[in-house]
Amino acid sequence: MGSVIGRVRAVRTAAARISLTPVLVRVGIFLSTLVGLLLAYPAEVVVGQALGPLVAVAALPAVAPRRLWPTFAALVTVGGWLLATDGYDRPIALWRLMTVAVALYLTHTLCALVAVLPYDAVVDPDVIVRWLTRAAGVLLATSVLGVLLLELAGVRAADGGWQAVTVAGLLLAVGVTALLAGLLRRR
Repeated sequence: MGSVIGRVRAVRTAAARISLTPVLVRVGIFLSTLVGLLLAYPAEVVVGQALGPLVAVAALPAVAPRRLWPTFAALVTVGGWLLATDGYDRPIALWRLMTVAVALYLTHTLCALVAVLPYDAVVDPDVIVRWLTRAAGVLLATSVLGVLLLELAGVRAADGGWQAVTVAGLLLAVGVTALLAGLLRRR
């Protein structure tokens, strides 16, 4: 009984001390996750009874960003994309693909930010602006590279273009991983 009362007091104290910045970042997590889910799933599924569970899935990473919920939400989003493209034969539109990818990345990076922010942190707005600017740079570079690889696939689609794009993407991923590993070793 004593531990329950202690937990209730701890929650009450945390609620009284919470600051605006961590709350706003958590709202951003919720919105980016929800946008990704709504764009990934087919409209027939979202309009039905799935909207409530999708909102709940979007809320989980915002509530507990240090746990497995951001990964769970990303997997549910990817599952919705696969359901829409394979199960409902929805054609892959570049704008939808890029928007879902942006939403997934924003969810990921905002979860990383809020995971290191105490709930009562007073944060200089420049920190958030620099964090989001860095994320925007990554998203821009990724989008440009994705469009270029897609165009490469269109040029060579008649004779195995998708395989060439897959190999190029894998080589790029290995190169970026090697670059990051080298940067980490220099620390």
